[in-house]
Amino acid sequence: MVAGSPEDALTADLIKSDHKGKILIGGSLVTGDALHKAVKLSVRGVIVGGIDDKDLVDFLGYEIGVAITGHEDVGTTLILTEGFGKMRMSERTFALLRSSEGKQASISGATQIRAGVIRPEIIIPLEGKEIKRTRKEEKILSEGLEPGTKIRVIRKPYFGVLGRVVSLPVELQKLETESYVRVLEATLETQPPGAKPVVIPRANVEIIEE
Repeated sequence: MVAGSPEDALTADLIKSDHKGKILIGGSLVTGDALHKAVKLSVRGVIVGGIDDKDLVDFLGYEIGVAITGHEDVGTTLILTEGFGKMRMSERTFALLRSSEGKQASISGATQIRAGVIRPEIIIPLEGKEIKRTRKEEKILSEGLEPGTKIRVIRKPYFGVLGRVVSLPVELQKLETESYVRVLEATLETQPPGAKPVVIPRANVEIIEE
């Protein structure tokens, strides 16, 4: 961990020679200078909330493609947990990574947004532990969403916000774009108590395993 909070930026001065071969966890942002230093010191990977697009282009030397990424030969793997710009890392993500500090891990920055979607991965073995799921948890993971499922919104205007599914309307609903899609109703953590559930396209959320 090189960030004290999810809001902290990962700057070059925070990267030391003894970070060689390690995966560094930042907060809201990694600077271009920090990425260059990470490569120079043979840092294996950097995990942060976001990065300025200009810094990424300067680092790579070209505009990154939008369909497939993760195969660039730059020497260090970069994983963004939130998106582009200065993006405060999710508190839950930051806490989970912090709880695993010092453990052996494997990361992949491979991304594909076409058919056969591939997302970046962070794999941290749980030594000596066995994960036991309830029947409800197994059902959610195998069949998808249901009322009570914890979710994270991955599109604006609620990008990055956590919440819980309230209902799953069967009928297709018309969006502002005039397309008809399946939606869900959810209460979000940013809403005041008793607020009316918001309607979100099902494709715009991901399941958060508890």
